Amino acid sequence: MIKFELILRIAARNPRLHEKDVVTVVNTVLGRISDALVAGDRVELRGLGTFSVRTRNARVARNPKTGARVWVPITKTVALKPAKGVQSRLNPSQALAKTGQGGDIPAR
Repeated sequence: MIKFELILRIAARNPRLHEKDVVTVVNTVLGRISDALVAGDRVELRGLGTFSVRTRNARVARNPKTGARVWVPITKTVALKPAKGVQSRLNPSQALAKTGQGGDIPAR
């Protein structure tokens, strides 16, 4: 889903809101999340997950085409740890196995 699709879905579910207002709300929310991550803060959205900034150490890597050694500096990246509900929806068989309702595990 892209941002435009999100805006259209929210507008469709809330016909009393103008699409322009939905655009403003979505842009504001996503902007605040971005601002918090740039500031190094952790962002927790209940039911979705937790966004955090992770630092990757500097390292020496190899160019896969030439095999030459390349210096990769320290970089920051965003990580998402999904909420328990999202994780169980993505992997329903694992959720059933943890609760004891999954039955026998099939042999491979």
